[in-house]
Amino acid sequence: MKQKSTFVGLVAILSLTMALSPALIDDVWAIKSQGTPNQKYGAATQHVVCGDILCSEVQPIKVQQKTMRIEGLDVFYLEAGPSDAPTILLLHGFPTSSHMFRNLVPALADEFHVIAPDMIGYGRSSMPPVDEFEYTFDHQTKIIEKLTDKLGLKQYTIYMMDYGGPIGFRLFENNPEKIQGFVIQNANAYDEGLQEFWDDWKVWWNDPTPENESKLHYLVALDTTKFQYTHGTRNPSKIDPSNWITDQAGLDRPGNVAIQLAMAYDYRTNIPLYPKWQESFREHQPPALIVWGANDYIFPEIGAHQYERDLDNVEKYTLNTGHFVLEEDLEFVAKQMREFVNSIQ
Repeated sequence: MKQKSTFVGLVAILSLTMALSPALIDDVWAIKSQGTPNQKYGAATQHVVCGDILCSEVQPIKVQQKTMRIEGLDVFYLEAGPSDAPTILLLHGFPTSSHMFRNLVPALADEFHVIAPDMIGYGRSSMPPVDEFEYTFDHQTKIIEKLTDKLGLKQYTIYMMDYGGPIGFRLFENNPEKIQGFVIQNANAYDEGLQEFWDDWKVWWNDPTPENESKLHYLVALDTTKFQYTHGTRNPSKIDPSNWITDQAGLDRPGNVAIQLAMAYDYRTNIPLYPKWQESFREHQPPALIVWGANDYIFPEIGAHQYERDLDNVEKYTLNTGHFVLEEDLEFVAKQMREFVNSIQ
């Protein structure tokens, strides 16, 4: 009973801080997790906790928390590393934010210029209501594209996860010359990659009745948020609970459910674009590093293998973990990314 009360209390505290100020959220991000400081990849921010000590006490690399004003909205992003180094743009998925990259950003920032933005309606970016902002993948892409332009990013590698895939592939379609390479982590671009999980989505897309929509309401429930982090992992008990606590607090904000339903309904617009993206893959042949959680129920392993139909230069790893690969395989992914990004410069 004490453990349950503590968990409920953390959710309540985090929900309150999300409504108050980003500065207070920073404190909640320092929820204690298990582990030991990783000297090799352990560059850290004030948010990350390793075992009994803050990672910031162990060879810290400064990760800056910034906002950029775009279309009258605040776009939050993490930035770290030398500005003249090769750039990596990290695009998060549902239901998370740049928080999913809290450990990857400092793990790469000694050698690369790393940017991790929050989409509008997610994390610490602005969250206008659905009647004031068009929540579509096209619009989210335009926001990220304007961010990269304002940051002066001429070329970069994109890391795409989940919802970040359709945004990243749109960026590539718009300006293929800017994209040096793909890092694809459980992000789909093929019909074969939409399996059983997507059945109710497809019914709703084809017949958008309130009844069919209601079958998707489970997506914003706490159990679902936790499931996304723990299902298919090697050791669910070691997954940092700050992940689903943080994400759920964002989902529980007034008006956010409508935002998530709008984005979920708009996901249907990605499927007709698959052939066009695949044609672009074949034409431009961007090098790709694929790091895929093989046990992911949302984007199963079959989706990872399809890219080899259209891309010639593919380095692929299917890992024994779930949807959020970085929670169990951060060191491996960081190592492969270092080698991959350096190889394409």
